[in-house]
Parts: sequence; structure tokens; C-alpha cells
Amino acid sequence: MAENTYFDQRNFDNNIKLRQLIKELPIICNEFFLGIEPRTSVLTRLAYAQDLKIFFRFLCTECAEFVDIKDIRLFGYEQLKLIETFHIEMFLNYLTAFEVDGVRFSNTEKTKARKLATIKSFFKHNYNKDRILSDPASKVLSIKLHDKAIIRLETEEVSALLNNVEDGKGLSERQKSIQGKTKKRDIAILTLFLGTGIRISELVGIDMNDLDMDVNGFKITRKGGNQTILYFSDEVRQALDDYIDERAQNPLLDNEPALFVSLQNKRITVRAVEKLVKKYASITSPLKHITPHKLRSTYGTNLYKETNDIYVVAEVLGHKDINTTKKHYAAISDDIKRAAANKVSLRHKDEEPQ
Repeated sequence: MAENTYFDQRNFDNNIKLRQLIKELPIICNEFFLGIEPRTSVLTRLAYAQDLKIFFRFLCTECAEFVDIKDIRLFGYEQLKLIETFHIEMFLNYLTAFEVDGVRFSNTEKTKARKLATIKSFFKHNYNKDRILSDPASKVLSIKLHDKAIIRLETEEVSALLNNVEDGKGLSERQKSIQGKTKKRDIAILTLFLGTGIRISELVGIDMNDLDMDVNGFKITRKGGNQTILYFSDEVRQALDDYIDERAQNPLLDNEPALFVSLQNKRITVRAVEKLVKKYASITSPLKHITPHKLRSTYGTNLYKETNDIYVVAEVLGHKDINTTKKHYAAISDDIKRAAANKVSLRHKDEEPQ
């Protein structure tokens, strides 16, 4: 059996999707995607293709200079040379709220920033290849992103979450009937999120042969395809042992490589895990929008508080840039600095003024 079956299949499927999507784009985009392939993942290129489709559709429907182009595939280099900075700025404004075929869409600051990054990359490529004489995207100001508070679970909420999975408290009768069949799996999934901080794609992609219970470790495939080994506590091991023992009782799973499976005896999907987390977290913390990524933030927060070492947190969470880690956990740094402010006394207690 080939290694990383989940990620190999996912990459294959995404490459097929990308190839089809590129066919819907202007032919001038082909050179761009060939140029960025060596340094980007297929997921990144797929996102770029989706962003460019929205951009060219905007140009051909909202801008007077290009409305005569009824099919965006016919958008050529001559038209590309006519695009100016204000067209791109209009596009960013358009992204705030627009409608396509009766469906409404809106974009956050973060999503706009990503689409702008796509456009900047596209125009920079064409400028460097001498396809255009100037780069209008380079003059567009970056979108200011406002920091958001990190949403995470407190210690008592973590305990309540796991307890709710155990006893089914707050679930409907129908949900309880399902919970009775998936309880050990669900506890193992939530415990793994909270005890290692892995991403949802990393969790879904774990195979049985990625586990080494002798060392409390497992192999995961990070974003970009790199593999690494993470380690877990005895508490996480206990949850995994309980689930694996139950899993072993199902003969239909003898040839299934995936660690976590659905009731249909197939690898659990990202969407199913998202729904699982939402189901239990909405009972435990109804005022917080808890997602798998928020469980990752919960682990990162707890790890930083225990180690006070941002580099350890970055390594375990798989952040390529330490600044990403600092940005996300700056609030915790402030808590530590605030606490440290009271550690140094300027006078002895008996010298303080009465």
C-alpha cells in the first residue's frame, strides 16, 4: 500500500480540479500557472485560479472597457495592458458584497487581502515576462488587517467538552443514538486536537501505520507535503487506545488504512469533523464559535503558557514563520509581561510608606 494515500488522492483530485478551472480562465493565465508551479502547492494554485476567475468575471461585467468580452476566456494580453490600478481598487470594493446568478457573496478583510495577493502575483509575473509594460497591481495599497482576539477554550470548558462527549449531555435523542456508536472515536479526535494542536487536514490524513504507540508518537503530513513526527501525552494515548481497541472489533476495517473512519467505514471527511466539533462545542460554549482551528489555538495557548517558549510552539504547530506564532499569541505574551511587572519590588515591605 502506498504511503500517504489520503494526501496523494487529495493532490490528484485537486490537480484535476485545477486543470478544469484553468480551462475556464483566459488563455493568458496558462503561462502564469506554469510559472508558479515549482514554488506553490496545488491548493495554493487552486485558490489562485478561483480568485482570478472572479477577477476576470468582474472586469467583463462591471467595467465599461471590457463589457464587450462575453467570454472571459477571450481576455487577451491587449486587454490586460488596459487594466489600471483603479480597476483593481474597484474590484476590491466590489468584493465587499456582490451577486452571481442570484447568489450573494461577501468577503472579509482577510479574504480580500488573499485575492489582492493573487492579483499582485499575476501582474508581477506578466510584467517580469514583458507581457505588460507596467504593473498596476504594485501600486495598490495593501489591505490593513485588524487583529482579532484569539477564541479558545478555557480549562474548565475543555473538561466540560470531553465530559459532554462521554455522557451525551445536551444532545437530542437522535444525536444520542449516533453518539453511542461514535463516542470513543469522537473523544479520540477531540483529545488529539486539544493534546497536539494538529490541523484538521493532518488529523483526517492520519493512517493506522502512522502511529507508533511505543513512543507515543505519530507521523503527519504538513501543509506543503512535508512530513514530521509529533508526540502526545499519556492522556491522549489512553483516548487513542480506547478507540483503536473498538476499531479493531470491526472486521470491515481490516483493509482500511485511515485511523479515523465514519459510520460508513470510510475515512472520515474534513466536513464531518467540522460538524462533530460544532455539535459538542455549541453545547459546552454556546457563545463561542469553536472550530477545529480554535481547538488548535487552545493547545497553542496552553503550550505557550507552560513553556513560555514561542519557538517550541512554532515548531509543534508547524508554523514556517515565527512571526505567525508571535502574532497569534501576542496576547498571551502581554499576560506574562503583566504578571512579571509585579514580580519586582522597589522597596522592602517594611520601608513602604504607611
